[in-house]
Amino acid sequence: MVDSEIIGLFFERSEQAISELANKHGTACRQVARNILNDDRDVEECVNDAYLGVWNAIPPHRPNPLSAFVCRIVRNLSVKRYHSNAAIRRNSNYDVALDELEACLAAPISVEDDVAANELTRHINAFLATLDKESRMIFVCRYWRADSVAEIAEQFHMTSNNVYVRLSRTRDKLKQHLMKEGFLA
Repeated sequence: MVDSEIIGLFFERSEQAISELANKHGTACRQVARNILNDDRDVEECVNDAYLGVWNAIPPHRPNPLSAFVCRIVRNLSVKRYHSNAAIRRNSNYDVALDELEACLAAPISVEDDVAANELTRHINAFLATLDKESRMIFVCRYWRADSVAEIAEQFHMTSNNVYVRLSRTRDKLKQHLMKEGFLA
C-alpha cells in the first residue's frame, strides 16, 4: 500500500491505518528506536506510542513523506525515553554518537533558547546542503538515526575506517562552518 492510501485510511479513522503503517514503516521505526535505546521493550513502547502520535496528528496533517514523519516521532520519543533512562543506565552507542558531535557544537542550548536552536538548525541544514549526497546521508545515518559505524559501512559498501574518516572530516567541516557563522568561538 502506498503512503497516500495509508494517509487516506487515517483520514477515514480506519484502524487498518495503524496496521498498514506498521507493515510498511515498522522496521525502520524499530531500527531508529533500537539505535537509541538498545532495549526491546522500550523500543516497542516508543514505536507503539509513535503510531498513536501519528493517529492523533493525521488529520489534520498530511505528511509527505510519511516515513520521515513517523520516524521523527519515533526518534523524539526514543530520545525522551533515553534521557529518562539515563539516570539508571548509560547507552554507549548513542552516547558515542552524541560525544562525537559535541566538539562541533556550542555550549548546550537551553530549552528556553528556541530562537538560537532554530538558528543553529538552519545553519546545520545549510551546511548539510553543501555536502555531496553520500556524505550527507552518512552524516544523517550516524547523527540523526544513530546508526553504528559498522551498519553505515555495510550500507554504503565501505570499510568502517573509511566511515570514521569521512565522519571526522565532515565534523571538522561542520565545526569550521559554525565558527564562520559565529556559533563557535
